[in-house]
Amino acid sequence: MSDALFNSRRFRTLNIIDDYNREAIWMEIGLSIGAMHMTDLLKWIVKERGKPKAIRTDNGPEFTSSTFTNWCHKHRIEIRYIQPGKPVQNAFIERFNRSYRTEVLDARIFNNLIEVREITAEWLTQYNNERPHESLGNLSPMQYLLKKENSPKQDSIIEFPPFQQNFSTSTTE
Repeated sequence: MSDALFNSRRFRTLNIIDDYNREAIWMEIGLSIGAMHMTDLLKWIVKERGKPKAIRTDNGPEFTSSTFTNWCHKHRIEIRYIQPGKPVQNAFIERFNRSYRTEVLDARIFNNLIEVREITAEWLTQYNNERPHESLGNLSPMQYLLKKENSPKQDSIIEFPPFQQNFSTSTTE
């Protein structure tokens, strides 16, 4: 997703959530988030959290690039592309993006990326640790995970948002 700073400079966010407990695993904020940068983030996430069974995303250029597809193939991670124009197939991230847009991006005017990152980090902590989710029995993602820690975890699927807008500093979003 994208927004603009006070000076009209566009920036992007790459939001990564886990289907299992709706946890926002990572939110990358920058002027440009290309396939190589995104793949480096995924390497770090896999190292820290383990490998997902699949990654669900749209058909944006970062996700159809050989950098991304080769990395997924090498690590035996299935890529699940949604059909164009079918955001309901990526419902969890769409709902997450709507909350983030309403509660953070539309609620403030940011002067720089540092401000965006700081406010986002605060919001993310609240989202993961305190915010109840009806689909999780009114528990936060972390509460749900702790409750289920003695239960076998299903294979996780990482979701990415659809890319829909054009930017001068990056590829189509």
